[in-house]
Amino acid sequence: MSRERRFASSAVVVTGGAGGIGRAVCEGFAAAGADVAVIDVPALQEAAAGLASEISAVSGTRAMAYAADVASRAEVAEVMSRVVSDLGRVDVLVTLAGGSLGTPKGLDEITEEHVDLVVDVNVKGTFYCAQAALEHMERGGAIVTVSSIGGRQPSPVTGVPYAASKAAVVGLTRRLAREVGPRGIRVNAVAPGLFLTGRLQQMYDEMPEAGRREVLDAIPLDRFPELREIVDPVLFLASAESSYITGVVLDVNGGRFMPL
Repeated sequence: MSRERRFASSAVVVTGGAGGIGRAVCEGFAAAGADVAVIDVPALQEAAAGLASEISAVSGTRAMAYAADVASRAEVAEVMSRVVSDLGRVDVLVTLAGGSLGTPKGLDEITEEHVDLVVDVNVKGTFYCAQAALEHMERGGAIVTVSSIGGRQPSPVTGVPYAASKAAVVGLTRRLAREVGPRGIRVNAVAPGLFLTGRLQQMYDEMPEAGRREVLDAIPLDRFPELREIVDPVLFLASAESSYITGVVLDVNGGRFMPL
């Protein structure tokens, strides 16, 4: 099978699918032949439905939009069952739902509600989605979770709850990989750097010029990434090309963070 159609006959679930990176990931999987379930919060259902319609028209694959709060285990279980009913299976899960979710980064401004929101969506949401998908996933399936450079080293644009939650996703990924490896299912994470979409673009724009220059100077490649530069790693980790890779964190940050 050609690399361009490597996900033919596969059903891929993408949470946070209506966001900037999520949209690009959904389009990438569809272009590679996959049927795609676009899951996002109810407030973004118009965008999710529009994306699903576009994907179906352009790629000829099936794409459907679903509403769910990933922080609700019941909602996640229900929507995953609907996906299986509609698409017949779940072969790949990508857990993009998350972020700092509009919470402040200043330590004195962070409330209990802010911490709960970020942890519930980033950590619990990742776990609930993986748990629900694994009920339907067969041998050869793959899960790609989403950490962040902010969970790998201190970031100037995010707060403590975000950093803690994204670091937790790394631990979750590794333990889950150990748990389901004997079933022939792989679990890996991507840790994106500064992809300037949505709220992150706004946060960067609001920084003083010196701060923006400092951020860019810290990236050895001396540029911000294009969306395809996170899509390709996600597709790689979900594909047979990475069939003997599990429990890893793929840092996609232009060299800003270089782990040993």
